Amino acid sequence: MSDGELETYSLVELAVDRLRRDILSGRTDPGERLVEEQLTRRLGISRAPLREAMRLLAEQGLIEHIPRRGARVATLSDDDMRELYEVRDVLERHAVTSTPAAPDLTRLRAALDTIRTATATDDRLELANAHRRFHVEVVALSGNRQLTALYESILVRIQLFMAVNMRREAETARAVDGVLRHERLFTAVETGATAEILEALGAHGARTYLT
Repeated sequence: MSDGELETYSLVELAVDRLRRDILSGRTDPGERLVEEQLTRRLGISRAPLREAMRLLAEQGLIEHIPRRGARVATLSDDDMRELYEVRDVLERHAVTSTPAAPDLTRLRAALDTIRTATATDDRLELANAHRRFHVEVVALSGNRQLTALYESILVRIQLFMAVNMRREAETARAVDGVLRHERLFTAVETGATAEILEALGAHGARTYLT
């Protein structure tokens, strides 16, 4: 890869990171148009790396390309969300029942520490990402990499939907409640009791962010 290609690739990564943060933080709403001229000015890049970044985000389900209307932040219907939660639950149950005894919990413990830190600093985007990472690490304990990758892609799309509710939830729920929920789930995983793990996952419900 030439220096020019490396530079272009780094600009694509920059654009993906910035746009992804905007979308998943709720800074841009589902259905909001993404105007190339505005984005190239704000990001300080040309159209080529921006379009490649948007193509990659479309593959992740975060952006939609509408014929003759350009690109916009992806939207999800109530049916979409119901189906995503159903798929999430099926994958979680399979992963939990497939997890070997006494797995290495180092990465899961680190994810829980990140939740605590983000809660203490009131970093909402970091907290949302930490919640996702914690759940991914629970599933990763199964050792099935393909299942874990699919599961994470489902959670990213759920995070897109829940991003619009992040501010409202911050106003109506205690941040420490999220810490307590994930500490209970960690304890269940640590004890290795499958029924307790599934009960803890189910207790999250579907009403709050990445539940």
